Amino acid sequence: SIGTAATMAGFAALASRGQAQTARARWAILSDIHIPTDAQNEYRGFRPYENLKRIAPIIAEAGVDGAIVNGDIARLEGLPGDYANVKELLAPVFGKMPVAMALGNHDHRKNFAATFAESPGEEQAIRDKHVIVTQAGPLKMVILDSMLQTNLVAGLLGKEQRVWLEQYLPSAGNTPILVFMHHTPGDRDGDLLDTDRLLRLLTVNRNVKALIYGHSHSYSYDQVKGMHLINVPAIGYNFNDAEPVGWVHAEFGADGADFRLNAFGGNRASDGKVTSLQWRS
Repeated sequence: SIGTAATMAGFAALASRGQAQTARARWAILSDIHIPTDAQNEYRGFRPYENLKRIAPIIAEAGVDGAIVNGDIARLEGLPGDYANVKELLAPVFGKMPVAMALGNHDHRKNFAATFAESPGEEQAIRDKHVIVTQAGPLKMVILDSMLQTNLVAGLLGKEQRVWLEQYLPSAGNTPILVFMHHTPGDRDGDLLDTDRLLRLLTVNRNVKALIYGHSHSYSYDQVKGMHLINVPAIGYNFNDAEPVGWVHAEFGADGADFRLNAFGGNRASDGKVTSLQWRS
């Protein structure tokens, strides 16, 4: 179980600090780690196992309050051995902070749950979906489940999850919300299939400040109706040499956030660059 005494105590302290609206929270955002059962597995010259092994101790010592792995935790089919390796590799991080996880198209719901029985924050009662709400300083993080089927590229939130979200967002009042999910909110066949319905939901609730996702193995920033769209890079490998391989150090505040790229592979030209965003009012 990832819910060790140290981890849960750290989360409780973080949640307590989050009551102060002037507080800021620092989180490490990882995505598409693609950890295989075979540590030697390689793709495009990258070894995802070695990549995570390299950065896990760095994140553990980065002075962050928590970490999120935003989907595609497993290499391809969500094998039990994939998750066993993730648990081992991230042990330095689990021992120091809460680690939240979203499911992606290469994950397997039952195998994931068998390895990671507990999650930081509040797990929502949505059938066949792993949905978490957790505190990050003055903000709430809503972690959605866009997995449709293991090893099927496209994603889907589905009606039950969207209905829950429609009811939850107004209930949060003026608390700023960051929404996380794995899939790209686009109109390609491999993107989130109910993107339009999700964006309508998010944009009308102005307490939603950003939608943060992975899946494309790209790093970019955009907006829709003042809400930020943040595509974080992959840890495992990129799909083309123009994209970085790395993670993002985020510092969240009630009015905005700073995102610093930590690129250790691929295109490292923007390594260390900070992107500062202001939240819509």
